[in-house]
Amino acid sequence: MAAVAALALVGGAIAANATGAGSGGHGHGPKVVRVSLHDVDGSKVARVKLYQTRGKVVVTGHAWGLTPGFHGFHIHTVGLCEADAPNGPFTTAGGHFTGGLLTNHADHAGDMPSLLVTADGRAFASFATDRFTLADLRDSDGSAVMVHAGRDNFANIPSDRYASASGTVPDATTLMTGDAGARVACGVID
Repeated sequence: MAAVAALALVGGAIAANATGAGSGGHGHGPKVVRVSLHDVDGSKVARVKLYQTRGKVVVTGHAWGLTPGFHGFHIHTVGLCEADAPNGPFTTAGGHFTGGLLTNHADHAGDMPSLLVTADGRAFASFATDRFTLADLRDSDGSAVMVHAGRDNFANIPSDRYASASGTVPDATTLMTGDAGARVACGVID
């Protein structure tokens, strides 16, 4: 299992339109992608940069105007961020990016360290991951960077909600989403 190396995480959030700069890695588009994230009202609330170097993708982001506390931070499978989607804001971005593997939450390739937003609504995050490449994210339907309303438990924090006949086991929702809640900011990687 590939590891995510946290270089710095002091706060964060990220979402919407991606643009590339630089020349392509492995002939699959730019080595640098910039993404602007927007909230459900269309306001820009974050920017993130992803760049490929030495077999890893470095992710850095700045956010503002978010609710203080921890927020789930993921790559989702489809590059479509519709705030007015029929099934809820940004549900058109699909589920978490799994890297093509059928895995439970925390093993999804697109699961990234949670963002910590400070009391003034600002955040900064920087880390490296080898769980995906930019080419993986820039497939035919693109991908999206997503910030969720709540913290991500990575499917491993037991509570009374998980109690079952076989003991304390995370339920299906937790295994797929990490209980991070609603989608509050989204940005397209195309």
